[in-house]
Amino acid sequence: MFLRWCEGNGIDRVAAVSHAVLLRFQEHLYLHRKMNGEPLSVSSQYSRLALIRLWFQWMHRKAHIRHDPTKALELPRTAYKLPTVLTKQQVARVLAQPDIERPIGVRDRAIMEVLYSTGIRRTELIHLNLGDIDRERGVVTVREGKGKRDRTVPIGERALVWLDQYLSHVRATAKSGRCTDAVFLTSTGASFTPNHLSLLVRKYIRTADIPKHGACHVFRHTMATHMLENGADTRYIQEMLGHARLDTTQIYTHVSIRRLKQVHVRTHPSARI
Repeated sequence: MFLRWCEGNGIDRVAAVSHAVLLRFQEHLYLHRKMNGEPLSVSSQYSRLALIRLWFQWMHRKAHIRHDPTKALELPRTAYKLPTVLTKQQVARVLAQPDIERPIGVRDRAIMEVLYSTGIRRTELIHLNLGDIDRERGVVTVREGKGKRDRTVPIGERALVWLDQYLSHVRATAKSGRCTDAVFLTSTGASFTPNHLSLLVRKYIRTADIPKHGACHVFRHTMATHMLENGADTRYIQEMLGHARLDTTQIYTHVSIRRLKQVHVRTHPSARI
């Protein structure tokens, strides 16, 4: 879209793109109307400008351009959205969906138990290797998580039980001729792709008949919220989630409403009739 706009405005060289040009394109996005007559959402405007900024930053880093015109570009503020979180009862319903009489059901139950217990990201679960699980200490090591940072996170006893069930009775039957140390394998013995894993988890959330949308990240949000509701300090949640900054973790303090409700009932004069 940006390249077509540049062509229509006689801009045919990267060096000709200045901060003023980008401001004009930003205005174009704001005034643009889709085929149904609706304007672009703020998030759509943001994503287009963010990609352009990444492109110019890359060109400047590779010395293809002398100056980065996006350096002072302010992106539109996107709406603040709270993450989707399941209740404890909803978690239990989702975890009960796989048919554990079948090997694939044991695997899927183990996948969701690990996601809920550890709060690791889907790509981190995909790259989890056999040597990363320490049963004695009750921890798993996440290798090169977001930002290429390693971390060690606790894993609960229930997740370890399901993990052992999967490793002892299922994983060996899924291996083909490939040599891989990945913990979780597809039925053909291959490693999961991110989309495949999301489709798998999303299917169980839907079959549980829960009026909430999401996939792997729902378990991450839910783990953090449940731990906060039970008294965990945000700094420990930050460490488990692998957040570089505490303010990224603090979004969960807005979701953890149960404790706030208890304080409200206990302290507000009009909380009870």
